[in-house]
Amino acid sequence: MTRLVLFGAPLAIVASIVLNHGDSEAPTVVGQAATGATGGTTATPRPGQGSDEAADAERIASVPPGLAAPAMKETASRLVSSAEASTLDWRSRYGAIDDIGDGTGYTAGIIGFCSGTGDMLHLVESYTKGHPDNPLARFLPALRKVDGSDSHEGLDPGFTDAWHQAAGEPAFREAQDRTRDELYFDPAVRLAKLDGLGTLGQFVYYDAMVLHGPGVEADGFYGIRDAATASADTVAEGGDEKAYLNAFLDASRSAIKARKVQRDTTRIDTAQRVFLRAGNLGLEKPLVWRVYGETFRLD
Repeated sequence: MTRLVLFGAPLAIVASIVLNHGDSEAPTVVGQAATGATGGTTATPRPGQGSDEAADAERIASVPPGLAAPAMKETASRLVSSAEASTLDWRSRYGAIDDIGDGTGYTAGIIGFCSGTGDMLHLVESYTKGHPDNPLARFLPALRKVDGSDSHEGLDPGFTDAWHQAAGEPAFREAQDRTRDELYFDPAVRLAKLDGLGTLGQFVYYDAMVLHGPGVEADGFYGIRDAATASADTVAEGGDEKAYLNAFLDASRSAIKARKVQRDTTRIDTAQRVFLRAGNLGLEKPLVWRVYGETFRLD
């Protein structure tokens, strides 16, 4: 498998979601997942939804920053990039864009935003609000039309060149960072802390949110968490952290294996599971792992 194919693992993100701007709650689902997920689309209550917001905020404030600490967030970005793009240099991916043949259209940017899964559309819409003359703005009608499909209709020719041009602007790179945090990093870390997980567990949630998308179906992040909690208690429920994380990784791995494409599980088998077996719940360096047969190290 080439680096091109590895870039941007498919996001099983719900195609149309109502985003709760400024917080980290689970999305309210209003549409079917673009990547063929099965199951219903009615979200069940999650921590932060229908719960005591003040109490949740107090709980989160009472625990260490964990993955949200700048140095740990950098580590997380490098770990994800090793699986998404076979490189630790995640900042080199702002301008990357290609169709990797996974049914989600164009995959681009630092986290694999996809034209067929809603997050690329959200990124370009939010960026255009503050920068209406950006080179991607003229493609918004086409992005809305192809959302939920792998179509390039209205995007070719010109969209990839426009993406490269936009990525040269600091404001667009900052927009990618914000969208990554809003859709993936912040919700994952917040929920992991409410579940009582340490830094490794917070990363496991984040990587799963990126890989599977914030869907409530069986192959979406929240569906995977439901499967894990059905077989093991979270730390917040009095469970053992290693046992719960093993259950979560088992559920995540099963979701990967159920796919028709991109069924490689090394980001779990020879990366996250390695850290867990070593008891490195704090995700402390040095870290050595393998993804797709390639060895990476962070000292």
